[in-house]
Amino acid sequence: MAVAASIGLTPEQQQLASAVADFAARHAPIEKTRAAFGALTAGELPEWWEMFTANGFHAVHVPEQFGGGGGDLTDAACVIEAAATAMLPGPVLSTVIACAVAALADDECAGQDLLRRLAHGLPAAVVADRDGLHATATEDGWTLGGTTTAVLGLCSAQVLLVTARTAGRTLWLIVDPRAEGVDVTPLEGTDKTVDVGVLRLADYHCPTRDRLTGIDDARAHCLSLALTAAAASGIIRWCVSAVTGHLSSREQFGRPIGSFQALQHQAAMLLVSSELATAAAWDAARSASESVTQNRIASASAAVMAIGPAPGLVLDTLTMFGAIGYTWEHDLHLYWRKATSLAASIGPTSRYAQQLGDLTRTESRDVSVKLGDLDGDFRAFVVAALDEAAQLRNDRPGRQGDYPNLATGPQRTLLADAGLIAPHWPRPWGVEATTRQQLILDEEFAKRPGLVRPSLGIAEWIVPSLISAAPDHVSRELIPPTLRGELGWCQLFSEPGAGSDLAALTTRATKVDGGWRITGHKIWTSSAHTADYGALLARTDPDAAKHRGIGYFVVDMRSEGIDLHPIRQATGEAHFNEVFLTDVFVPDDRLLGGPTDGWRLAIETMAQERVAISAYIKDDRATILRELAGRGGPEHVQVLTALGEADAHAIAIKVLAVREVMRLLDGQTPGPASSIAKVAMNVMLRRTFAATLELSSPAGLLESPADDGVPLVEQYFHLPAELIGGGTKEIQLNIIAQFILGLPRS
Repeated sequence: MAVAASIGLTPEQQQLASAVADFAARHAPIEKTRAAFGALTAGELPEWWEMFTANGFHAVHVPEQFGGGGGDLTDAACVIEAAATAMLPGPVLSTVIACAVAALADDECAGQDLLRRLAHGLPAAVVADRDGLHATATEDGWTLGGTTTAVLGLCSAQVLLVTARTAGRTLWLIVDPRAEGVDVTPLEGTDKTVDVGVLRLADYHCPTRDRLTGIDDARAHCLSLALTAAAASGIIRWCVSAVTGHLSSREQFGRPIGSFQALQHQAAMLLVSSELATAAAWDAARSASESVTQNRIASASAAVMAIGPAPGLVLDTLTMFGAIGYTWEHDLHLYWRKATSLAASIGPTSRYAQQLGDLTRTESRDVSVKLGDLDGDFRAFVVAALDEAAQLRNDRPGRQGDYPNLATGPQRTLLADAGLIAPHWPRPWGVEATTRQQLILDEEFAKRPGLVRPSLGIAEWIVPSLISAAPDHVSRELIPPTLRGELGWCQLFSEPGAGSDLAALTTRATKVDGGWRITGHKIWTSSAHTADYGALLARTDPDAAKHRGIGYFVVDMRSEGIDLHPIRQATGEAHFNEVFLTDVFVPDDRLLGGPTDGWRLAIETMAQERVAISAYIKDDRATILRELAGRGGPEHVQVLTALGEADAHAIAIKVLAVREVMRLLDGQTPGPASSIAKVAMNVMLRRTFAATLELSSPAGLLESPADDGVPLVEQYFHLPAELIGGGTKEIQLNIIAQFILGLPRS
C-alpha cells in the first residue's frame, strides 16, 4: 500500500515516528481502543500511559535539563503525526501542546517545575479561551471565574495551563483541576478516543507563584496550531494508505476498482492534498524558532491546508470505499470523527485565511533553507562572480522574447562562462553544483535583487539531452551560445494525433546517406517562429513497438522543407505554431543517442519540463488580490480571505519543494514532488484567478484596464498555457495514481 510522505525528514525523525507506531501497534491496537471508548471519553488515562511517557515520546521537545528529549517542535510533530495515524487514544495531543507552551515561560517562574512534572508524564491541557475566564487581583494572586467552551483532553488532565483576562491583559496561570472552585464537566465528544469537557471556575484562588510569565499569546497559539496540523496530517496519511489498499484489492466487473480512472484521479488528488497538508504542518512546526510574524504565517497556512480540509478529505476517502466505509465496524469513521473534532477545536478555517491574508498583504513567508557558513570556498567563488556581473549590463534582447531574464550581453556571458546559469550541469557547461551549492547560489542571487538571474527558457528542458547523448562537437557547437542566450529552442514533440500520448506520433524519419529525411506535422510548438533549433521526435522504425522505434533529433529550424503556421490563441496572440516538415534533411550527428533512444530522452526532457513548471510558484500569482487587499472597501474581508487561501496553497507548494531539497541534502533519492506540485499549482492557479475575477468584477468587463491597473483579463486568458503545459492535470493524476500510488492500469 502507498504511504504518503511523513513530517519527519531526517533518519532520526523517521525512527522516532516508527517507534511511536510500533508502540501503538503493541499496546493500543484499534480493537482495544474501541473497547475502551467509554473510559476514554470519561477522562480515564489509557493503561499504557506510564509506559508511553516513560519512553519520553510526549516530551521530545522539552529541554533536557527538565527531563525532556531536547528536540524541537518538528520532533514533537513527528510524534503527534504518528500517533494520529495509529489512532493512539488519550490526551497525547493536549499534553504535547501543554509541554510546548510551558517551555515558552520565563526561566525564573513556575514554568520550570511545571516542565519537570510534565516531562515525567503528568497529563495536561491548555485552556486558552480568550473570553471564557476572568481574573480579579488579590493581595497574593488572583480570583478566577468563568466558563469555557469545550476543550479536548480537559477531563484527563491533571494540570491545566489557562488564560484569564484582567485589566485588559492576558495572564497565563497554572490551575489544579482537583482544587476547590474548579468544576470539570465531561461532554459526549465527537472523537471517541479522547475526552472533551467544559471548565467552570468559581472563586478559584490562584496564588502569584502559579503565574507563568513570558508566554506570548500568539506564539502559544501557533504552537497549538502546528501540533494540531500534525495530527491532521497523520489522519490524511492514513486515508491515503487505506484507500490505496482498498482500491488495489476490491474488484468489480472482473478487475480491481483502482483501475477505474475516476477513482484513480480521486485517490491521486487525496495524495496531493496529503502532501500539501504534511508540508504545511512541517513548516508550521519549524517556524516555531522564527519571528512571531513568520510563525503566524506558517501556522495559519497549516490551519488552512491541513486542519480545515481534513474532515472533507476523510469523507472523500469514505466515498471511495463506498458503503463498506460507512459502517461502525470500519475504522474509517474513527478518523473522520477525529478530523472533525480537530477542525472544530480551532474555529472557522476562514478566520485563519483572513488572518493570513492580512499578514501576507505586506510580508511574505520565507521558506528558504538556512545554510549558514557551509562550503565557504564555493560561496566565495559565487560572490566574486555575481559581484563582477553586477557591474556589467546586457545590451541585446533575447532570441525568444524581450524579457530581462532572456537578455544577452556581457553580464550574461560572464555568468555563462562561470558555469552559473545552470550550475548543476557538468563542466564545462555548469560547475557540477551539489544541491547545497545550488541553494548557496539562490541565496546570493536573492541578496542582489538588481541582478536578474538568466533563464534558458525551453532550452532548460532540452540541453540535458544534448549533454547526455549528443556527440562532443555538437555539444560544443550548440551549448555555449545557448547558455549565452544567443540561440533559441523549441520542442517538436506534439502532433495532431499525439499530444499526451507521444508514443502515437507518426512523423517519420527515413535513413539516407549522411543522415535522415524527416516528414511530418507537429503542433502546439511554442516559440517555433523565433527558434534556431528544435528538439524533434520522429519514428525511425515503423515496425517497432509503440514506445520503441522513436529517434530524438536536433533540427535546424532554417532547414529547407520546414513550414511554420502560427496558431492564434484565445488571447489574440500567437505563441504556438503548427510545423510542417517535408523531406527535411538532418545530419547523422544531430541524432541524439541511437535511432531508437528517442522515448528515453523524451521522458527525461518531460521530467525536466515538469520540474521547471513546478518551479513557477516562485512568481507571485496573487498580485491583484494583494493590491486589492491594500485598498480596503466593502469586500475587504472577502479579499483578505481569498488572498489568505491563495497564499496558503502557494506556501505549501513552496514548502513541498523545500522538503524535496532537504531530502536531497540528506542524500535521499528524489521524491514525487514535481508531479504533486504540478497538480497543486493547477488547482491553486484556478482558485486564485476565480477569486480575483469575482472580487474585481468590473475589471473583467475590459480586456485592458482603463487606468494603470493590472491587466486582469490578459493574465487570466494566459492561464490555459500554464494549465496545459507539461501535461494536463488529468495526465498528471494518471501518473500519480499509477506510478506513485501503484494503482493498476486499466
